[in-house]
Order: sequence, then C-alpha cells, then structure tokens
Amino acid sequence: MSELLEILSPVGDMERLHAALDFGADAVYLGGTCFGMRAASANFDAQSLVQACKITHEKGKKLYLTCNTLPRNFEIPALEGFVKDAVDAGVDALIVNDIGVFAMVKRFAPDMEIHVSTQAGIVNYATANELYNMGAKRVVLARELSLEEIAEIRAKTPDELDIECFVHGAMCVSFSGRCLLSQYLVNRDANRGECAQPCRWGYHLMEEKRTNEFYPVFEDDSGTYILNAKDMCLIEHIDKLAKAGINSFKIEGRAKSSYYVSVITNAYRKAMDIYISDPDNYKLPQWIKDEVFKVSHRAYCTGFYFGHPKQSQYYENGGYIREYDVVAVVEGCSNGRIYAQQRNKFNRGDELEILPPDSPPIRFSADHIYNEAGEEIETANHATMELSIMSDIIVPKNSIIRKKN
Repeated sequence: MSELLEILSPVGDMERLHAALDFGADAVYLGGTCFGMRAASANFDAQSLVQACKITHEKGKKLYLTCNTLPRNFEIPALEGFVKDAVDAGVDALIVNDIGVFAMVKRFAPDMEIHVSTQAGIVNYATANELYNMGAKRVVLARELSLEEIAEIRAKTPDELDIECFVHGAMCVSFSGRCLLSQYLVNRDANRGECAQPCRWGYHLMEEKRTNEFYPVFEDDSGTYILNAKDMCLIEHIDKLAKAGINSFKIEGRAKSSYYVSVITNAYRKAMDIYISDPDNYKLPQWIKDEVFKVSHRAYCTGFYFGHPKQSQYYENGGYIREYDVVAVVEGCSNGRIYAQQRNKFNRGDELEILPPDSPPIRFSADHIYNEAGEEIETANHATMELSIMSDIIVPKNSIIRKKN
C-alpha cells in the first residue's frame, strides 16, 4: 500500500475551501483569476490565495493551484507574476498542462512542485517518465485509462512520481477534456476555462431545404442527448484503485456547491479510512454508498477503469438528479438547541438529516423551530435567517442540515 493515499477535493471559493477541509480532504485544488480551467468559478485573487493557503496549512493540509489552460501569446507576459504570487502565497504545487508553461514555472519558481494536468493526456509510462525527468512531481493521468494500464504505468515509473486520477464527478465526452465544440458553437474556448458544455444539450437534425422541420437524433430509443456523459463514481472501488498504484484520489467539481464538496469529500474520506484500516477486506457500510446519491448528480458509471464503458452516456436529459436540499448550516449546539443559519425553506415537523464532518448522517424531526428572537415559528422561509431547532443533538459547527425533496 502506498504511503500517500490522498483525498483531493475541489474548491471554487472560500466557503467551499472550509467545506473541503472540515469534511476531511487531505488536499484541495483551486484556481486563480487566470490560467485556470474553470473561468465561471469565483476563484482566488492574490490576496485571497494567501488567506486560503494560510487556512489550509494551519489544518496540516495542502493546496494546489491550477495553471492548466492553453494560454495564447498575449497571456504569456502575465505568467511570471502569476507564478510569483503563487510562491509568495505558499502554494504547495502548480497544476500545469502546456509544455511552455511547465518550463516557465521551472524558471520562475525552481522549487515549486509541478503536477501535470489530466489535459496533457498522459496514457503511457514513457510520457510519465519524461515528465518526471523534466521535473514533474505528479502526473494526473488521462481519464480514459483502465486499471491495468494504470498499474503498468505505476510499475514502470519511479516511486517518487505521484499518480493522481479522477474518481468522482462529471466527465467530458472529449479525450481528457480537450474539446473544441464549445469554441466552435459559441466562441467559448473549453481549453481556456470557458466551456459552455454543449455536450449536455439535446440535438436534432435539420434538412437543408426544410428549415422549419426538425428531426430527432437517436443513438437508440432513449433520446437525443447523444454527447451527454454520465458522472463518474468509484467509491466502491477504492481498494482496486489504490492497489493499482493511484496515490491521489481526485474529486471533480470546482464549479459545484459547498454542499457537494462537503458530502462527497466526507464520503470518500470515510471510504478511504475504511480501506486503510483493512486493505484486504474493503467493504463500505450502506450509509456511505447512499451519500453519493444525496448530491445533485447525473447517472453514475465507473468510467474507463474496468475497460471501455458500454453505458457511459445518459440520453434522457442533460440535467441533474437532485433529491435533497440543504436547509440550514449549523453554527453551534447548546442548551438543548441546534443554532443554525437558514439556506432553504423548511417547516415545523419536517424530517431532517444532519451531516456532521467525519460521521454518518443523523435523522431528526424539526418539531420546534425558533427565530433569532426566540419566538417559535411554523416555517423558516427567510434566506440566511438565524434560527434554532429544539434538539439534544450535538454536532460541530458547519454541519449540514438537509431535507429530502
């Protein structure tokens, strides 16, 4: 078993940083205001990056900064300042893709750890070894590899080279995310962090001389979302991935909510702890299996890990399955009450769940709800209102209260 078995969580803003760290991430990855693959995320400027590193390091965790776009000529002059800001902030590694960016990072920050992005499309040990010889500390392998291929890469590369792989979240229909479809259709370049996700759209055919007649496109009888990939979920296969030689288990989702980050990080943290405690007898309790279905998600699959996926597309629609809403976030527990801040409407008598960090969810009934003035109310229906719920349950701050739809 590898010495490093890391749960790596996505972070889009400061709230999601706290969520990832509170719920058990060993490391987080996030983007700056440029050179990152998630232009739509809030991201971190130089000042907030310093704060994020400080918070992360105080908890004994690591922070990796994305620098994995394909920059154009006009962007290159800004790269030196970006890298120096990362060094000054205390970033633990830069995630890079472009070979020129790699060389510039080595020049501007020779002591900076470099992780080579999945977008580099690393699918063999020869490439992994050359990147290691150039100074890479880690390779994030292409998502299109099987466990057997990953195991061979591990066997034929130095032990000092970390192997990182995605284990959960959205997948791109294009090879390792190298897609031109968004740029072609709406002039938003996916390789510069601006993807409009046209693979999630429904498509029809139109005949040249019948401009008002649209014909559905069917790959089979299921529908027209022919490019829409399912989400990846490998939580039941942590043991196989670890034994294949994966060091870092990466969760996708820098543009997703703090609730998603909390729940999925917590699930994989607990799953990894179970694996580490008994590597030869990995078996998950049902509550952990259930957790991955309590966030917004598409239908799940296991990607390419067990061979070419025969059922990797989801034809019914391009949206998400959503069965739970966050209704409040815990601020403290005392005197027989849970004090919280409201996120979504809920009513007296509703059956709720609390998800504390590092623990299974706890079910309870909101039989008595009080506003900030201590007056009992029937409904918590004002955004971010301060409230309390009568209960003897004691959980840490930032525990999540949710309700099944």
